[in-house]
Amino acid sequence: MDRLELINQGFGVGAVEADELNGLTLAYIGDAVYELCVRLYMSTHGSRQVNRLHKHVTAAVNAAAQSELYHLIEPMLTPEEMLIFKRGRNSKTVTAAKNQKITDYRRATGVEALVGWLYLKDRTARIMELLSYGLPRLQENQADPEETMS
Repeated sequence: MDRLELINQGFGVGAVEADELNGLTLAYIGDAVYELCVRLYMSTHGSRQVNRLHKHVTAAVNAAAQSELYHLIEPMLTPEEMLIFKRGRNSKTVTAAKNQKITDYRRATGVEALVGWLYLKDRTARIMELLSYGLPRLQENQADPEETMS
């Protein structure tokens, strides 16, 4: 039994139909999955103190970084994945982006929706394919948070 089935069974619910969820619900799930993936990636790529690790994770888990990630992985997306990204990006949000450009915020919502959809479709290998390509490149393009936050 895979992790998603174990979670569903533990909560006594059936499989979630990812195709029926709206973009913001997919993004809500994807936000958690994305942050977990980033935390795992950062913790396995260089030994850091937890405080420094948190700064590196925070630098990758924000609208501007996720927008940049989208540009890195966009050529890899299938037509179906692009539709899911657009469903998230084009969702009407109630809250405004804090200290972020609205375009970055919307792209970030699209990336999170895509990650949430892939997770609920049990396509974790595809999430890892996209993120293992994008995260190292994203990190190369970003300033070191240790230097900018000191």
